[in-house]
Amino acid sequence: MTNRHKKIVLEAEEGITFDVSEAGETLVIRARSIATDNDYPNLPTVAAGEYAEELSVYTDKDGNQAVVPPGWTVSGVDKENTIWGKDVSLVIYRIPKKATRLIQWANSEDIEVLKKNYSQFVWVPVKFLEPDGTLDGKEFSQKFGRRNYQDDDFSDDGFNEPLAGGLVEQVKSVKKYGGFYISRYDISKSPEGEPQSVRGAMPWVNIDFHEAKSVAETIENNGVSRSQLTYGAEYDTVLAWLIKSECKTLKEVAEDSTKWGNHWNTNGPPRRVVKTGSCEEWCANNIYDFAGNVDEWTQEQNGSSCQVIRGGDCNYDGDYCPVAYRDCDNPGSDCLSTGFRVTVCIK
Repeated sequence: MTNRHKKIVLEAEEGITFDVSEAGETLVIRARSIATDNDYPNLPTVAAGEYAEELSVYTDKDGNQAVVPPGWTVSGVDKENTIWGKDVSLVIYRIPKKATRLIQWANSEDIEVLKKNYSQFVWVPVKFLEPDGTLDGKEFSQKFGRRNYQDDDFSDDGFNEPLAGGLVEQVKSVKKYGGFYISRYDISKSPEGEPQSVRGAMPWVNIDFHEAKSVAETIENNGVSRSQLTYGAEYDTVLAWLIKSECKTLKEVAEDSTKWGNHWNTNGPPRRVVKTGSCEEWCANNIYDFAGNVDEWTQEQNGSSCQVIRGGDCNYDGDYCPVAYRDCDNPGSDCLSTGFRVTVCIK
């Protein structure tokens, strides 16, 4: 075989291995195996529309997998049970087991009832992302981590997020399972005063950082999974997913989020906080109101005293405070347009 190149470079997704051999004058290169962190051979399976009795694995029509924590039901709607793609994602519902038998997943009216009555979370498939995030604020080589979309200052005196506590556990979880869950909606308060992630409720605002963090930790807390107030690394990983899946462009994330959120300058804006999930145009990969309506407390910090708030809100233009913009406030303050979102860490 004639040598026409000095070097052959093979590029593939992380985990793919190659075998190289010769057959006569032919060089044979075979992709032999894919060693992923989220292969779950020892977990029971759960199908679309089914309730998970214990930590289970769900496999979608494309063969992609995600773990489902116990007590949650996988959506039976195609757009809500496809793990990777544009305008799709895996959605799980906190539906009691006995109620799942009565659901008609093909009935749009049934689905609307579910959205308004049972908490929902969305799987963020980190394994598909580019390794351009940071956990230490210096090296940008992580699929899970903060992104610098607006030339932010990641330093001890600037925006910082110590790799400790719940963030360490989430890093381990993402490495093990390939993703994490985030609330589909901004957290609201049920008639009984309990936190929930449902459609058609007013976001829980007038809440300071400390209370938001405390409330977030009560949604899910068992031996398998636990909830927490969103970290900056989690927030930016969601943004990276929206871009990578082509649901949103970098410009829509970093420069102008006007068209996909409730901002002051949105076309026909209410110019006030509205109920969660009020507009389908404000939905991205099945997550509602990520840009605009209310901004959200995160566990990222600015300097030594302020907490970072993300997402923009209805009081600012979407090109002034796009979804990637980092604002900050005193952790003891509360505001009519600041709420919070929750993520789930699976052990």
